[in-house]
Amino acid sequence: MSSSSRFKKDKEIVAEYESQVKEIRAQLIEQQKCLEQQTEMRMQLLQDLQDFFRKKAEIEMEYSRSLEKLAERFMAKTRSTKDHQQYKKDQNLLSPVNCWYLLLNQVRRESKDHATLSDIYLNNVIMRFMQISEDSTRVFKKSKEIAFQLHEDLMRVLNELYTVMKTYHMYHTESISAESKLKEAEKQEEKQIGRSGDPVFQIRLEERHQRRSSVKKIEKMKEKRQAKYSENKLKSIKARNEYLLTLEATNASVFKYYIHDLSDLIDCCDLGYHASLNRALRTYLSAEYNLETSRHEGLDIIENAVDNLEPRNDKQRFMEMYPTAFCPPMKFEFQPHMGDEFSQVSAQQPVQGELMLRYQQLQSRLTTLKIENEEVKKTTEATSQTIQDMVTIEDYDVSECFQHSRSTESVKSTVSETYLSKPSIAKRRANQQETEQFYFMKFREYLEGSNLITKLQAKHDSLQRTLGEGHRAEYMTTSRGRRNSHARYQDSGQIIPLIVESCIRFINLYGLQHQGIFRVSGSQVEVNDIKNSFERGENPLADDQSNHDINSVAGVLKLYFRGLENPIFPKERFNDLISCEQKISMRELFTYINFC
Repeated sequence: MSSSSRFKKDKEIVAEYESQVKEIRAQLIEQQKCLEQQTEMRMQLLQDLQDFFRKKAEIEMEYSRSLEKLAERFMAKTRSTKDHQQYKKDQNLLSPVNCWYLLLNQVRRESKDHATLSDIYLNNVIMRFMQISEDSTRVFKKSKEIAFQLHEDLMRVLNELYTVMKTYHMYHTESISAESKLKEAEKQEEKQIGRSGDPVFQIRLEERHQRRSSVKKIEKMKEKRQAKYSENKLKSIKARNEYLLTLEATNASVFKYYIHDLSDLIDCCDLGYHASLNRALRTYLSAEYNLETSRHEGLDIIENAVDNLEPRNDKQRFMEMYPTAFCPPMKFEFQPHMGDEFSQVSAQQPVQGELMLRYQQLQSRLTTLKIENEEVKKTTEATSQTIQDMVTIEDYDVSECFQHSRSTESVKSTVSETYLSKPSIAKRRANQQETEQFYFMKFREYLEGSNLITKLQAKHDSLQRTLGEGHRAEYMTTSRGRRNSHARYQDSGQIIPLIVESCIRFINLYGLQHQGIFRVSGSQVEVNDIKNSFERGENPLADDQSNHDINSVAGVLKLYFRGLENPIFPKERFNDLISCEQKISMRELFTYINFC
């Protein structure tokens, strides 16, 4: 390939890289716009909800006053009647008149109920939406800071890839140039040696001395160019290795950002939003259900919508709405330079020792980082759960507000004492914001650690494949990660049947939060399929995919135990087991069985 062709090819490679990076940068900007748009839509939704309930409170209060006027009008009219005088004496009335008084009392009761409802809307529900709006703005601001940091880290990784790629191109160019000069020197040497082969009698003494001097100069020049070529060749190999390692790390980082970090970031933006909205709307539901039970049919539709306030489903829909923004980009491919098609890390003798040392250092560092990051992850998850617990307090039941009394003052005091007590709410919100601050700190620390682990793991795996350590590392991981069936046999002294171990493992992973387990029957067809697979020596539950119905898996386990000749729990211990039924949970039982 000519020099001009190579230069043109280099420009095309760089242009292709810059185009791909430009697309990613545009995606990052679009992602931020999508998140901002989502937050703006939430703010507008919360504002609309506040306006709606404020207007509804006015209507309820107007209706309450109208009912009170209606009752008072007809009550005043009856006060002068004989029936009313008789009612004041002994309260014995004819049944039609009694119905009339009960009707008027019902109107007064409805008036108080609607006044209560108006008060709840103004002093409870609307305040909740205002707090959700404030919390969502604060959470999004902090999430946006983390998003900017992730974007900067990602662009830093891409710039690093560009730098090492250019370095590789430069050293490879120098290597080719040195090789060309070496070949030129070799040709000159061959030419000079050919002249030295002429008959001695044809060459004068002075010319022989000149030719010897020229041969020595060419030999020295060849030695220098040979040394220069070896030096440049080594630099080229190292630069290519560094480029390939950085390429692996970059692809791993980009993949992690689009597959994991984006999802986590959306979760971060949603922190507490769905649960808080759930709580506010449940307050509304409680008020409406206590006001008029006959309206349950319409309110059930709303309750169903509230029950479906699921951040995971919303997140999935949100990402599906903007496929171009959240779709992972194409994987970066190795771009050969000037015909260099060797697309893997080279473990040739000059760099083998260095790669082995680097591999060991990466392995040691990854072990430490994974342990540390796992602890940070546990802390982050625990803190997230704490925040969820804070915003999922079941304080939306306002049934006490509908306890009728002669005065409406008790209604207002009940509302203020339940949720909007100033000391209580101030303490709650202070604790919530403090916990949020700690969560974001740990979440940021976890992302930074996991990003570093992803890059180092990609380099580690690439070096592992190059150095031929794959089989040994897999064996070490298996031996440290989990005990196999043979290990269980050695620990317990007896073999646990595969069907029992697999079913318990599956239920432990996917069924401990499932309602009706071991009580609700599964599909008989699926139960038979799973049982037949075990009888053939297969393990249909070996993978980590929860594509089997949990009730069917529980049915297989029940079917196995039911078919035992001797039950695992002796009959004479039956009464003891029944007495312990209320003292141990299903999770504790399976945790114990899994541990044993």
